[in-house]
Amino acid sequence: MQLIKDLGQFIAWLPDIFSKPENWGMYYKETVRQMYDIGIGSMSIVMLISGFIGAVTAIQFSYQLSGGFIPDYYIGYIVRDIMIIEMAATLTCIVLAGKVGSTMAAEIGGMRQKEHIDAMEIMGVNTSSYLVLPKLIASVIVIPLLVTIALIVGISGGYIAATYVAGLTPVEFEKGLRFLFDPYNVVMMYVKAITFSLIITSVACFQGYFVSGGSIELGQASTRAVVFGSINILIADLIIALLLMG
Repeated sequence: MQLIKDLGQFIAWLPDIFSKPENWGMYYKETVRQMYDIGIGSMSIVMLISGFIGAVTAIQFSYQLSGGFIPDYYIGYIVRDIMIIEMAATLTCIVLAGKVGSTMAAEIGGMRQKEHIDAMEIMGVNTSSYLVLPKLIASVIVIPLLVTIALIVGISGGYIAATYVAGLTPVEFEKGLRFLFDPYNVVMMYVKAITFSLIITSVACFQGYFVSGGSIELGQASTRAVVFGSINILIADLIIALLLMG
């Protein structure tokens, strides 16, 4: 019942978010600030995780394929497709749901508890739009860029692990990277990245904007932002896979 109530409240809230801004310059500055916070603040953790994922993938598959009839260059092919189709977008966005989502929920929830939002509404500011729309725009722009970085770093990690640990030559790994490449997979990766960025931001902002109570409730709202955001990302990942790969 609570899920249906929250869904209805979220749908009714959407027109307020996408209403015309009162001051374009104010929205622009807030969007740039959010782009910096999301992008620069998350780049290190994204690069670290994707690099290790690419390296581990290369090592695991080199072990599985050793001694068989499958050519060694398939390791580059597997690392490339796993990173493009699944890991770069899904894993990166789940990490961002924890880092960025909890931050957004705590920021807006803190403003709600300190009555900053009420004060802004008295001054005639559409707080739903001002607090949420710049975050949505920033996420849609920056998170696909972070996914691109995750893809590059992940493949680079796989290259290093395959050549220095698994014993492949650079030529073999590069041959695997070019083998049966399908640009459609890259399109699907960016569809996932944009969809997941909207999920992360909207879920987190909703939890923060409608929080009530004290610090305990704010902590619970931040936790729900992470949990619900991650669950919705996984559900959206399945739906996108069924639609685009079915």
